[in-house]
Amino acid sequence: MPDILYSQLDESLWPLMNKFYRSHQSSMKTVREAQLWVARRGEIVAALCLRPVSGGHWLTGLLVDPGLREQGIAGQLMAAALKDVDEPVWLFCHPELRGFYERRGFSFDPALPQAMAERLSRYARSKPMIAMGLV
Repeated sequence: MPDILYSQLDESLWPLMNKFYRSHQSSMKTVREAQLWVARRGEIVAALCLRPVSGGHWLTGLLVDPGLREQGIAGQLMAAALKDVDEPVWLFCHPELRGFYERRGFSFDPALPQAMAERLSRYARSKPMIAMGLV
């Protein structure tokens, strides 16, 4: 099997990321103002968005092809995307993913910018959701 390449996705290829999300029945979508990162083994096998927010970045849309999970792809993709980021990074996730993110340096229940705290509150009304932060 060919090696997996981790890189920021060129804007002209953004539709491929949406196609990847749809092919896995995900409601996630690319966001225009975000940096879009992918892992590729020929085709996209994992993706994430890194959106600028007040004073930092919001990591969203992390998805790995289900057939390739538990191989370190998500961690390596996050490492590539965050390598040159020197501002805080926040994310929202299901509580059962807390350990996954803690092993990658994120902490539970960080101080959030007001807009992010409000968004978390809205999301948490319909599904269990926690905040994690990398400062």
